[in-house]
Amino acid sequence: MNKFIYKKSAGITALSASMTDFMYKKHSHKEYAIGVTLRGIQHYNLDGSLQLSYPNGVMLFNPEQAHDGMAHDEAGLDYTMLYIEPQLLLEVIEAKNRVRFSTPIVYDYGLERKIISLSHAILSEQDEALCCDLFISLTENLMQTELSTDYKRDTALIKKAKDIIHHTKLEHVLKLDDLCKELHLSKFQLIRFFKAHTGISPYQYFLNCKIEHAKHLIEKHGDIYIAVAACGFVDLTHLNKQFKHVYGITAFEYMSHIH
Repeated sequence: MNKFIYKKSAGITALSASMTDFMYKKHSHKEYAIGVTLRGIQHYNLDGSLQLSYPNGVMLFNPEQAHDGMAHDEAGLDYTMLYIEPQLLLEVIEAKNRVRFSTPIVYDYGLERKIISLSHAILSEQDEALCCDLFISLTENLMQTELSTDYKRDTALIKKAKDIIHHTKLEHVLKLDDLCKELHLSKFQLIRFFKAHTGISPYQYFLNCKIEHAKHLIEKHGDIYIAVAACGFVDLTHLNKQFKHVYGITAFEYMSHIH
C-alpha cells in the first residue's frame, strides 16, 4: 500500500509517507529536505552513490540535489519529511550564504525527535505559532550537524543554461536547439555536460521547474486548472502523471491535502 499525506504550515511542507511498490523518478527540489526513516529501509541514489537509510536514520538533502527513491525490499517503508525553502532556513539560522549538508544520512536521536515533532505538528494542523517554535528548536539541533558553506557552485556554463531555462515560459516547450545555440554546444554535449553537473538532463530540469511551479500555484490559488494552463501541461491527466512521479500523489490529491 502506498500512502502520501502533505500539509503546510509556517512556510514548511510536511510529508507522511508509506510505500511498498512505489518508485520516485529521479528529480530534485528547490528546498532543503530533511526527514526520518520510521520503518523499513529507504533506498535511493544521490550524487551517483547508493544510500540506505535504516530506521531512525535522518536523511538530509540539499536544494537541487537529484535523487530517486524506493523501499529497499518487500517489507515496505514508512518515513516523514520536511521541505524547507532555502531563504527561510538561512533567515532562522542567521546565515548570509547558503549552507549545505555534508553527510546525506546521520543517526542523531535529538535531531530525529525534533523532525518528528515538527512534522507531527504540521500534519495534525496544530497552531502555526507552535510550528514556528518547533522549527526554531529543530534548527538548533540542525546547526550541530556537519554543515558546510563550501556549497557546490555552478560553472558559468551551467549557470547560464539554468538562467535560460528559468526564463523560458513554462507554458512553452523547451527548445534544445535554441539552448545549444546560446551555449555553443551540440545537443549531446549539452545533455552530457548538464547531466554530469546536475544529475538530470535539461529536459528533466525544465520539467522539474514546471512541476514545482504547478505545486506553488495549487498552494496559492487552490485551483488545479490554473496550474495546468500556466505550466503548459496538455491536460489535467498529464499534470497528474508528472506530479505523481515527484510527490507520490497526483496534483489533484495534493490540492485536497493542502486546501
